[in-house]
Amino acid sequence: MSKKLFSERDICTKFITPALESAGWDKIKQFREEVSFTDGRIIVRGKLSTRGKKKRADYILYYKPNIPIGIIEVKENNHEVGAGMQQGLEYADVLQLPFVFSTNGDRFLFHDKTNPNTIENEIELDNFPSPEILWEKYLQFKGLANEQSKQIVEQDYFFDGSGRAPRYYQQNAINLTLEAIAKGQNRILLVMATGTGKTYTAFQIVHRLWKSRTKKRILFLADRNSLIDQTKRGDFKHFRDKMTIVQKRQVDKSYEIYLAIYQGLTGNEEEKNIFKQFSPDFFDLIIIDECHRGSAKEDSAWREVLTYFKSATQIGLTATPKETDTVSNSEYFGDPIYTYSLKQGIDDGFLAPYQVIRVSMDLDVEGWRPEKEKKDKDGNLVEDRIYNRKDFDRNLVIDERTQTVARKVTEFLKNTSRFNKTIVFCRDIDHAERMRSALANLNSDLVLQNHKYVMRITGDNDEGKRELDNFIDPEQTYPVIATTSELMTTGVDAQTCKLIVLDTEIGSMTKFKQIIGRGTRVNEEFGKLYFTIIDFRNATDNFADPTFDGDPVRIKVIDEDTPADDHFEEEDSNPEDDKPAVVPSVKEGQKDYTKPSPFDEKKTKPEKIYINGVDVTILNTRELYFDKNGKPITLSLKDYTKDLLSEKYESLDQFLYLWKNSDRKEAIVKELEDQGIMVNELLESVNKECDLFDIICHVAFDQKPLTRKERVNNVKKRNYFAKYGEQARNVLTALVDKYADEGLDTLESMEVLKLNPISDFGSPVEIVKTFGGKKQYLDALKELENEIYSLA
Repeated sequence: MSKKLFSERDICTKFITPALESAGWDKIKQFREEVSFTDGRIIVRGKLSTRGKKKRADYILYYKPNIPIGIIEVKENNHEVGAGMQQGLEYADVLQLPFVFSTNGDRFLFHDKTNPNTIENEIELDNFPSPEILWEKYLQFKGLANEQSKQIVEQDYFFDGSGRAPRYYQQNAINLTLEAIAKGQNRILLVMATGTGKTYTAFQIVHRLWKSRTKKRILFLADRNSLIDQTKRGDFKHFRDKMTIVQKRQVDKSYEIYLAIYQGLTGNEEEKNIFKQFSPDFFDLIIIDECHRGSAKEDSAWREVLTYFKSATQIGLTATPKETDTVSNSEYFGDPIYTYSLKQGIDDGFLAPYQVIRVSMDLDVEGWRPEKEKKDKDGNLVEDRIYNRKDFDRNLVIDERTQTVARKVTEFLKNTSRFNKTIVFCRDIDHAERMRSALANLNSDLVLQNHKYVMRITGDNDEGKRELDNFIDPEQTYPVIATTSELMTTGVDAQTCKLIVLDTEIGSMTKFKQIIGRGTRVNEEFGKLYFTIIDFRNATDNFADPTFDGDPVRIKVIDEDTPADDHFEEEDSNPEDDKPAVVPSVKEGQKDYTKPSPFDEKKTKPEKIYINGVDVTILNTRELYFDKNGKPITLSLKDYTKDLLSEKYESLDQFLYLWKNSDRKEAIVKELEDQGIMVNELLESVNKECDLFDIICHVAFDQKPLTRKERVNNVKKRNYFAKYGEQARNVLTALVDKYADEGLDTLESMEVLKLNPISDFGSPVEIVKTFGGKKQYLDALKELENEIYSLA
């Protein structure tokens, strides 16, 4: 049999795998076939969602199971040897691989990033390089050829037998970190979007360095007890008795892995700093979780801990690196050695996409001025001035506004599912409590079944904090709705949160990213594939900011004369709600760790005015659309679509030709969606009784759109079915009626033959036989489609 008749799989089995094995590659440990390294972007269609295509490499080569070094793209033999090279190079960039091979089964085209003199050359099948040859080239390229470096980078991952292994981007972050440490870098920053497994990545880094004895004593630092407890019970649990939490004044120095919160190590008085019970060189490695918080400030008490242990290798982890004119992560850690953004996570299908609903109220848009002699609920006159959105729930509380927000949230849940986990972000604790009460009244039937249906989870409320674990546990039904202010903005692994409500001003990009991160986790087992944001304060304007999903730009101004500021920016933290984590109580005479540190000092807040009896009206509710790069569309949906279509189709004739000659029209629909055209949204905004054909003709080429029913009536008027026998004519009539009701995708599916009323004419096999066989049936279907669109 000619090689040109072989499938791609046949080429792999008969030629490529034998060539690899002959070169010394172990099939079990050193190469994998058909490796899907992404999950496929989640595509949301109204209330439905589906997965897009996964990125899949034909072969990935590993020197060891934890060290991928090359990729092979295979094409059928009727292609050129280099036909797969561009795809291979694209995948190699994503996977950070230096060696790329393309083949058609005759020979290999080898792209070698380590060889600038001859970057590409052809090699025969029986001359494929061995693992040792590529590994030595890799080490030389990376500057890791000495024995100490090899000992670090060759250390295996931790595998617990569960089948869990690092995803490709975690593998990139881990390997790049170990390579940096092997080359002597001691300050490292990793930027990974919320929900991408920063703690698991940190565990694998720590385990490999600890197992190789490169780093023997390790400190994991966070700023909340919940994060430390979550780390100990979760990814770090495998350290078992080698690990301890630092929580008492007298520390035990016999452990190897230490978990601690900043507040448990620092104090107001020099002699009470627990961390100084350790010698400055005690720790070899420090991992700083959420390093955008207190340790980002040069003059903070938290930075003092890192400065004290300055000889240790320090790795900062964050989803939201902070770069302002006074605070800089990158100034301390250096630029990130690896970044995995929210956009990348959504594109790969590891993170949940979002849809945004913006709600505008008259008070917020137009402002509110009290009528003459207007009194508050205590009987005091309300100051006569115009109050705007920034005043509401900060200086002025209007009961009806709170009720309107709660009513809109309740309405949304009733239209989707009333048991979708929901977080409502409020201005402060007082606002969160009032919102809890309003939501409880509007959902009294469910609250009577279980009072935990809606709860306030804030830093001052023990009952609410006790329910935090239940809220984030997918197995637990209650609480369903959590109202909060600051406590849940970060470090809350809410896997099944499907609704985020924004009813607070968000002036900090860091805080905005953290809040959005509460919804980005995917949990397919519990049906969580995307989430919705309802925005009452235009906070989602932040999506349009170039810094929302870009690399951090260092902008801190170094000025020694600038006075120290021990406080966070007001919009970044509300100290009353975001109290420092509390360590267990201590004996008399010891430090009281429950005392806030100076950087958590309360700020003076304006007194609030509480009023009622105000008419509040929702002016409009609109869905915010995003392009394929995740940026909000500022044009109207029709104008945006017209621009995209004009790039794709030069003329109406070109579009009509492609449409008519497509075997499956649904393939064109899919291609347009991949280009960023929101098909369902477009149908809703123009006329959902039309199909995409008419919408494109109307939007791009100014043609009058016909509804599906109008097209079907035109087909029937032309007596098109007369040339068929009675049974076939009945089937075609039923099919065209089905198209009128449900659209083109139903018509093109063979499954339609199983649906009423078509199934009344017999089984799919019997119906197909009516036309003389499957080919004849498909030909008749294609002819029917052409007839439907013939008036164009």
